[in-house]
Amino acid sequence: MVIRYLSRSSSVRIATLALGPLVLLSTPAAAAGLPAEPAPPRPVPAYSSTLLDRPGVQVRPGPAAPGLPRDVTALAWLVADANTGEVLAAKDAHRPLPPASTLKSLFALAALPRLDPHQRHVVTQDELDRVGDGSSLVGVAPGRAYRVADLWRGVFLSSGNDAVHVLARLNGGMRRTVEQMRAKARELGARDTHVVSPDGYDAAGQVSSAYDLAVFGKAGLADPAFTRYCSTPVAEFPAGGWSYPIRNTNRLLTGADGVAPYPGLLGVKNGYTSHAGSTLISAAQRGGRTLVVTVLNPQVSGARAVYEEARSLLDWGFAAAGKVRPVGSLLPQTKANRTAQGPVHAATTEDKAVRAEPQRSDWPAVLLVIAGLAAVLAGVVMAVRRRAAATVARRAHFRGEYGEYVERERARRPSGE
Repeated sequence: MVIRYLSRSSSVRIATLALGPLVLLSTPAAAAGLPAEPAPPRPVPAYSSTLLDRPGVQVRPGPAAPGLPRDVTALAWLVADANTGEVLAAKDAHRPLPPASTLKSLFALAALPRLDPHQRHVVTQDELDRVGDGSSLVGVAPGRAYRVADLWRGVFLSSGNDAVHVLARLNGGMRRTVEQMRAKARELGARDTHVVSPDGYDAAGQVSSAYDLAVFGKAGLADPAFTRYCSTPVAEFPAGGWSYPIRNTNRLLTGADGVAPYPGLLGVKNGYTSHAGSTLISAAQRGGRTLVVTVLNPQVSGARAVYEEARSLLDWGFAAAGKVRPVGSLLPQTKANRTAQGPVHAATTEDKAVRAEPQRSDWPAVLLVIAGLAAVLAGVVMAVRRRAAATVARRAHFRGEYGEYVERERARRPSGE
């Protein structure tokens, strides 16, 4: 009886373990007798990021696509649709390079929402003491009162590092602002950027990339306040009881210094240091399409080069729209936005195969697993029963032999012993 009890309990335990996965596979719909819903399709990336990870120029032209401009000498550049995030072409998109004042775009993304544009603030000398030598300045003076909006115009139009330092102090200090900028870059999927100084002043280890700067430009254009500041060509800056005009240093916007203004330009941010060379984030709108272009460190001399190379890339981007397949996306690679993106470009044969795969139901595979588990369970139960039967037989055989032995001994020994 003991053996039979153990066999049954072992069978129950083994059956429970084997059926555990089947219990997990059951659903409320199945329990209620309703038809089970097919498994939802797995999110599939709309773009492959591997192309942008490769060095050199990346473009996927169609039959009618125009050729890339040959006059672009920048160490890195990128052309993207600012609405969809589709990257149309790029060169060394993730190459880490010093960004100069284009990093102020990330500063604005981090600090603009936190500061009241109508707040008035009297500047102190200690707020200006750490402005780097040779910095571009808008003319912020200690002891004068400025509205936050005035200081933002000083940042976007004159690229004033003095205005950045005052705004960073109002935002909780330089260290806190740097931490916010780093967090904002991570949030946007800009993994190449390392912030040391909010104003973009040359600092050891401070880098960004053509990709990340395009991400900042795209994000900035989604903010009306950012767009208003960066597209302002001329403004008045207060100086006590009077004011003086400041002009946007983005020559594609203003047409200054022999650079023709670009039609439909929305601005964004330019920069220059001796270490970074000329850098530029530009955006322009034409025919309902908005492009963002980044250009880092052209290898020809002259202050006009960065603007003319950006012009060539903008022209190409508008001409190539709809005639090239994207080589990547400015959207961060998270499961949520990959699902939201969907198939937004003409799919290749490989793309179609990949996208079609998740539409197949997973239930045939589930049924095969169930059948396999049932077969294993039947084999285990049968083996347990056979082992129990063999044990019972051995015990019975032992009892029989022992009984015969007792009878023989009784017959052999004297009575009463």
